[in-house]
Amino acid sequence: MSASAVGDLARLALDDVIDDRSVEIVICCGSGGVGKTTTAAALGVRAAERGRRVVVLTIDPARRLAQAMGLPELDSVPRRVEGVDTSAGGYLDAMMLDMKRTFDEVVLAHTSPDKAQQILDNPFYIALSSSFAGTQEYMAMEKLGQLHAEAAGNGTHDLIVVDTPPSRSALDFLDAPKRLSSFLDSRLLRILSTPARGPLKLFSAGMGVVTGTLTKLLGAQVLRDVQTFVTALDTTFGGFRARAEATYQLLQERRTSFLVVATPEPDALREASYFVARLRDDRMPLAGLVLNRMAVPAAGGLSAERSLSAAEALAESGEHATAAAILRLHGERMLLATREHRLAERFGSAHPGVAVTGVPALSSDVHDLEGLRRIGVHLGG
Repeated sequence: MSASAVGDLARLALDDVIDDRSVEIVICCGSGGVGKTTTAAALGVRAAERGRRVVVLTIDPARRLAQAMGLPELDSVPRRVEGVDTSAGGYLDAMMLDMKRTFDEVVLAHTSPDKAQQILDNPFYIALSSSFAGTQEYMAMEKLGQLHAEAAGNGTHDLIVVDTPPSRSALDFLDAPKRLSSFLDSRLLRILSTPARGPLKLFSAGMGVVTGTLTKLLGAQVLRDVQTFVTALDTTFGGFRARAEATYQLLQERRTSFLVVATPEPDALREASYFVARLRDDRMPLAGLVLNRMAVPAAGGLSAERSLSAAEALAESGEHATAAAILRLHGERMLLATREHRLAERFGSAHPGVAVTGVPALSSDVHDLEGLRRIGVHLGG
């Protein structure tokens, strides 16, 4: 798109971000349906072709990322993307967060084989690792920390691009350390995991009432499953809290850049404003805003008024119907471009200093590497 499409706003050139070797993580966040997954993939392709060793991690279960990169599927193992120009020394891998597998890896890595199997077979653990609210965000922090540690250790990747879930839950992983700490430190879990010995015997009668009530509510077997799982928490997951907090601190460092993605629509920009405010409150480094699918008329020198007036005149004459349709379409696109420009300026006024780049609406969906490259050119600035 033309440079004037975002007016006098501070311009975001993401080539400056991906060429900065001190930047090790780029996190794309935004509401659903704004092209966030495509943005992450396009940024990964461009960074790889500029010499970075990139892995794109998607937490969104959509398959678009794999399809655009020519991969049959994505899973928790990084898959090399073929067709990327590696002449500058870079390459691109892609993977998707497998929530349960990541949880299982934590268990296997931090306990004995026998204890691990006992936990993996526990019904409460199976439910927790598969569908418990917040587990995805916990595991996203765990996987990001793993990837970064591996990259630092063996140099496999020097840039991690993260595609987050849609809507405001995209930033829920920032709260994972706090939520996990609250969960592990909750009074109920401490009661369930503490054996009745020493001074606690004084409360055995009261504990009997609590246990009896829980047994009636949950059933004896469910309560035993919960108690077995909770007993293993400290030894198995005690390090997860520390790792999640370390990853949170990493996200606050200049090694990380957050990229907010939106479309030039009121609802999407309201969500983008929320992301920007939240990132600032949490002292997270913000690279800027990507405005996807912006209208760019083919003939910028012909105003909307003149175009629509000429289209109306031709329609009244009954001649040159095709020319009249083209002029009308151009006029409507000019009006849309003006509206989007004003929305972008309004965002800029509310968030001065936030750099912005625009990506034009393409004539068709991005479904291959060439399409991702075209997006990457606009992102690069």
